[in-house]
Amino acid sequence: MTFLVAYDDSPLSRAALDRAVEFAGEQKVVVVTAIPRSPAYARANDWLDDDEAFDMDATEAMLRERVQERQPSVSFEPVRLEAAPPPATIGLAVRKAARQFDADVVFVGSRNAGRLVTNIVSVGQNVATDASYDVHIVRSS
Repeated sequence: MTFLVAYDDSPLSRAALDRAVEFAGEQKVVVVTAIPRSPAYARANDWLDDDEAFDMDATEAMLRERVQERQPSVSFEPVRLEAAPPPATIGLAVRKAARQFDADVVFVGSRNAGRLVTNIVSVGQNVATDASYDVHIVRSS
């Protein structure tokens, strides 16, 4: 089995990563991070300080390091995007990665998850619509 984690270094995505590794045991865990070429997006996600210049390579390296420090056994797969996209675009990038890596379960941290999957108003909304894999929504860190 392959477990895929949508990761943006938020507390919920870190919890999703930890849970995926716990559930996976000896199985493969792939971490996917969408990295838009956008200083504003990077700052909003605490990837970049206010006075720091945006550098795609440095941002990717920082995220890879944070993932590897937290869970050294996982594979980190960045997805570079040209601009700051709406959550739907990031969700589509995660779905594409789930198909690419033949994921059996996708873990998503979502602070907006409601009682029903259809109420998720975020990246998780688009990820949860694909029936080719199960979705594990992490709502608490």
